[in-house]
Amino acid sequence: MTQQVHPIPAFRAAPLFILITAFLMLQPLSTDLYLASLPSLATVFSVPASTVQLTLSLFVLGFGGAQLVVGPLSDRYGRRPVVLAGLALYMLASLLCAASQSMTMLIVARFLQALGCCSAVIIARAIVRDAYEPQDSVRLIAKASSWLSLAPLLGPILGSYMQVAFGWRAAFMVHALLALALLILVWLRLPETNLHKDQQATEVAGLLRNYRIVLGSRQFWAFALPGALSYGSIFTFISGASVVLIKVLDLPTAWFGYCFAFGVSGYLSGTVLCRRLHARFGTGTTLRIGTSLSLAAGAFFLCMVLAGLKHWAMIPAVMFLTMGAHGINFPVSQSNSVTPFPQQAGTAAGLMGALYMLVAFVVGTVVGATHNGTLYPLAIIACSMGLLIFISTRLLQATIRAELPA
Repeated sequence: MTQQVHPIPAFRAAPLFILITAFLMLQPLSTDLYLASLPSLATVFSVPASTVQLTLSLFVLGFGGAQLVVGPLSDRYGRRPVVLAGLALYMLASLLCAASQSMTMLIVARFLQALGCCSAVIIARAIVRDAYEPQDSVRLIAKASSWLSLAPLLGPILGSYMQVAFGWRAAFMVHALLALALLILVWLRLPETNLHKDQQATEVAGLLRNYRIVLGSRQFWAFALPGALSYGSIFTFISGASVVLIKVLDLPTAWFGYCFAFGVSGYLSGTVLCRRLHARFGTGTTLRIGTSLSLAAGAFFLCMVLAGLKHWAMIPAVMFLTMGAHGINFPVSQSNSVTPFPQQAGTAAGLMGALYMLVAFVVGTVVGATHNGTLYPLAIIACSMGLLIFISTRLLQATIRAELPA
């Protein structure tokens, strides 16, 4: 039986687990809910697929860059005011997305949406460090991630039907309604969890000091880099699966959501497995198992493509394995990247998130630029990401192995 995880006594009256899960869920919903609309956006605005890809890539870029600001702001002023401002911006940007009359306007609105979304995710990670004991954080994040997987599991299905029934604007209206609901919940029920505000966190000297502390830590890199590469591996499919399935493999748009949901169900399975593996084997071994699965999934995809297989079913199958591996890698990476920094939790969460988004931006850009109407670019990228994840874990963990439980 999985051990129950509770916040420290000062915060037990607050629905922290619900809020943490909802904050983290906002990011996948921001992308997955409109994935089925990507092919039609190219037609509606008469632009190439690479231009439509910018609605994903620049969202990732904005999300990543904002984390370098949001984290220190929350260290200085607290979690509550930062997340309230971020959710308000997200709601307004979502409405602007829905009202867009050009691709340029949509891209700009998506960038603003990313800035707001970023605050929710960063604050969720910081609250875990603020309100829970370090030994509980991996189990908590894995549990939250199991619920989080419902967003990418159900989002593409709902998005596919909304695209068919109402068009691409519907997804962004749903985003705005979700932000409004979260704003109300945060205003009424979220206490301030940052009990050690750092008044120098946003000053140049304070920023440089905190960045130096985090970036100079071997443990930060040993977990943040494999986790970022693992996120890049699933972003390969987030950015490329809809075009490949619908345009290359002729999958009906209404079916896309189910195919994507099956792939994402691997993430749910991975998070459940992560809790069991971590309880039995510890941190180091759990991450090595997850990253080995990442390599196996990418290699399997490339081998199938090289063998001449060309059927839509292979994409959700490989996604299932890749997402499952990330479900193991992500909780271990996120927890162990932030845990060593009680005084710089927001800064560490921001740097980790920025690294995640930088990798995703590069991957998304490469996926869009290399698409040539075949499966080869996607398969090569997926296999390359799996290899990088596997190698980075072995090389970096070798430097801190004595500090790991297993």
